[in-house]
Amino acid sequence: MDISKEIARLKNEPGFNDNVGMVLVHNGTVRGWSRRDRSTVTGIEITPDYEKMEEIRQEIEAREGIWRAVCKANEGLMQPGDDVLFLIVAGDIRENVKPALADLLDRIKSEAVTKREIFAE
Repeated sequence: MDISKEIARLKNEPGFNDNVGMVLVHNGTVRGWSRRDRSTVTGIEITPDYEKMEEIRQEIEAREGIWRAVCKANEGLMQPGDDVLFLIVAGDIRENVKPALADLLDRIKSEAVTKREIFAE
């Protein structure tokens, strides 16, 4: 996903100007180290559950003040620096949009995406 193009697409949708005062973005990338013990990671294998992602996205988008939620997860073998997860939440005010993005991110990471780290030998 090209985040700038996706935001431009959203801005062209009918209703954007009437419903959106904030757009928040998450761009997750592959780290070169593991959260567990900071050991060197040379790659990561990502397996998204697209159906679960869509279910979560719809739940977030149904919240008060949220106009659109967009999710895209790459899959397969990736290297440090590669893009893994793109999220966009567009809505009315920060009190609605900030927690929606945080919940979308936390739920997708815990419920809809699995990863396997590959370590340096």
